[in-house]
Amino acid sequence: MRTDQEAVIAGAYEHPGRELPDKSLAQLHAEVALGAVADAGLSLADVDGFFCGYDAAGAGWISMADYLGLRGLTYMDSTESGGASPIYHVSHAMAAIATGRCKVALVALASKPRTGEMPARVGPAAPEDSFERRMFDGAGLVANYALAAKRHMYEFGTTGEQLAEIKVAASIHASHNPNAFLRKVMTVEDVVSSPMIADPLHRADCCVITDGGGAVVLVSPDVAKGLERQKVNVLGHAEAGKGVNGGKVDLTYSSAVWSGPRAFEQAGVTPADIDYVSIYDSFTITVLMMLEDLGFCAKGEGGRFVRDGTLVAPHGRLPFNTDGGGLANNHPDRGGITKLVEAVRQLRGEANEGTQVPDCELALVHGNGGDLGTRMRGATMILGRRD
Repeated sequence: MRTDQEAVIAGAYEHPGRELPDKSLAQLHAEVALGAVADAGLSLADVDGFFCGYDAAGAGWISMADYLGLRGLTYMDSTESGGASPIYHVSHAMAAIATGRCKVALVALASKPRTGEMPARVGPAAPEDSFERRMFDGAGLVANYALAAKRHMYEFGTTGEQLAEIKVAASIHASHNPNAFLRKVMTVEDVVSSPMIADPLHRADCCVITDGGGAVVLVSPDVAKGLERQKVNVLGHAEAGKGVNGGKVDLTYSSAVWSGPRAFEQAGVTPADIDYVSIYDSFTITVLMMLEDLGFCAKGEGGRFVRDGTLVAPHGRLPFNTDGGGLANNHPDRGGITKLVEAVRQLRGEANEGTQVPDCELALVHGNGGDLGTRMRGATMILGRRD
């Protein structure tokens, strides 16, 4: 178990906007940064550690640090791991604070994929390009996840109706969120009757695309003592990646099969102890596979596990993404940061009315980057309420 001698999350903020054509990307970064440090009871002048990914405007972290006026930085990190990036950044901030390289770490993400442009991902050719490009050209992102969904259905009898239960739970939660992009409660029939995008994934199985972002602030134990805001402990965290194994890829599991057990072991808890989960929900199949891989149910049992309101707050067996998640609330290109923010809200008792999990003490956050159908990397984090 983590102790009071380690860094804690002291501030968290999610941008309330979902369509922001009149704001620049730099403005969004500034607004989420200011929101998070203010939530912690600090200011940008206190920040000496800065963490962001390729979503940063201009020349990455250095452009944003200059724009934000972060003059006293002693530690910077621009690790890029897709939707898992902010969770990686929190664990790296923990290590930086533990070794005395900074005391106040700002982890920020902002993006404008709805009214602006997706962040650039252009880089040198990958080593596998000459072998795989012919097969994957034109396949698209949704198709890669559809491959995993189709295989899961073949192997375990999972149905589209079972996947739809995940979107139904997200929509119920979003109906309580005044900032959610989609606030209409959906039924299983609504989901499976929505247009097919890539068999077996329907449009309602896919996440929304929004502008926005969020940020969290971690502080050292000595800084934490002077702050009144309720803090959150980081009890365990782990990272993992999964490739295609030379073409012998098994589509039925993700890198969470490695990051999950390590995070639980470090935290000294088990899946049965978790009160709330924030799970990256780029697609419904993503959630179902992560629930299995993280140990909340056996492999192949995910479809049955999510039925009968299991994921619905406040009284389901395992409430998930109580803000509506990426499936209904907010997905600014990568959803890891919003998963962290909502977990902090739950542990503080500040979730939206109707979705607060009673006596929420332990939360799991999991982010995923890459594709379930090809290569991926993930990060799992266990957070605990600090009374």
